[in-house]
Amino acid sequence: MHDLSHFRANLDAIAQRLATRGFVLNVEEFRALDSERRAAITESEQLKAQKNAESAEIAKLRKQGLDAEDRQQKVRSMSERISALDDKVKELDESFRTMLAGIPNIPHESVPVGKTAEDNVEVRRWGQPRQFDFEPKPHWDLGADLRILDLERAAKITGARFAVYWGAGAKLERALMNFMLDVHTREHGYTEVFPPCMINSASLYGTGQLPKFKADLFKVEDHDLWLSPTAEVPVTNLFRDETLDADWLPISLCAYTPCFRSEAGSYGRDVRGIIRVHQFHKVEMVKFAMPDQSYDELEKMTANAEDILKRLGLPFRTVVLSTGDTGASAAKTYDVEAWLPGQNGYKEISSCSNCEAYQARRASIRVKSAKGKAEYVHTLNGSGLPIGRTWVAIVENYQQADGTILVPEALRPYLGTDCIKPESQPFH
Repeated sequence: MHDLSHFRANLDAIAQRLATRGFVLNVEEFRALDSERRAAITESEQLKAQKNAESAEIAKLRKQGLDAEDRQQKVRSMSERISALDDKVKELDESFRTMLAGIPNIPHESVPVGKTAEDNVEVRRWGQPRQFDFEPKPHWDLGADLRILDLERAAKITGARFAVYWGAGAKLERALMNFMLDVHTREHGYTEVFPPCMINSASLYGTGQLPKFKADLFKVEDHDLWLSPTAEVPVTNLFRDETLDADWLPISLCAYTPCFRSEAGSYGRDVRGIIRVHQFHKVEMVKFAMPDQSYDELEKMTANAEDILKRLGLPFRTVVLSTGDTGASAAKTYDVEAWLPGQNGYKEISSCSNCEAYQARRASIRVKSAKGKAEYVHTLNGSGLPIGRTWVAIVENYQQADGTILVPEALRPYLGTDCIKPESQPFH
């Protein structure tokens, strides 16, 4: 959501900046709606002033015992017109809210202009992709051979794009969750929270998923409840309709939750394995910051995501998304991409975004400064990390020629072993 007065004062410049992300702002419609609204407000205010003056004159005439019927009729007519104008202003205000709600965030000035992911700009790399002396396998083959990943049975009990983990595969998922939460809470300064995974429409509107991305969500029939697509939604909405104390900021929260996405429009992309599935689990980072500190917090958050990969010994690169590839709610986003030998390329494993006041204005999250003035906070969110994609990165990067998987040293205390070997199960 955007500030109406800011749009009005900078409309042409904002339209040009939004155009760099492929959004066409109808400037003429905006100005016409704004002009009609202002005219209705001005007429209503003038009539209210006239009505007050006439009412005062009527009171004088009555005090003098004189007839005031004509003036009373005039006041009644004014009241009817004022009521109609006030209704019109409410309708126009709703039209403005609808229009502004459908406009994506304005890209930060530091975001490179571009149309697609091809225009993203790499800012750094860490680690070197491993040189194998054998042909590395993709995770779906490794998981099946080790009997730790079962896509066929998942499809039987639910459908395509779901997974069942067996034995060490399930333990690796759990180990990653605990490891990530421990690092973020003990060393990165986050407070852990475990929110509901079913959320209402107001929460999805607050973070910008509704109404624009309804097709990517799972709705609970006959209830105003949805399955959460990411912990960003419930965690950000923890402070919806609240005014925070400036001394609390920045607030840094992290949450482990299951996430559910229909992946509408993604058919044909990453259809094999568990890169893009309908249910996955993730540790999410969310921050609430003062406007003048939010971009420093974005750098910290991105470094926190990168630190998890460094501790796991997984090569990655970090890119800043171009205007055309940046999500609707974000003003600036860094994508961290892990190297996946099975795909012979870098794949997104974390997106860290500064939404500035876009979500806070929709969710009405303010902060009261030391001077007592209330303003909208800046909200940030980032994956820290998705469990499934990190699972994939470990299995593919740490595979051995004999088909086993070495366990990264950082995970060995959590997993209780240094090597994942084929599961010996009677059901196989």
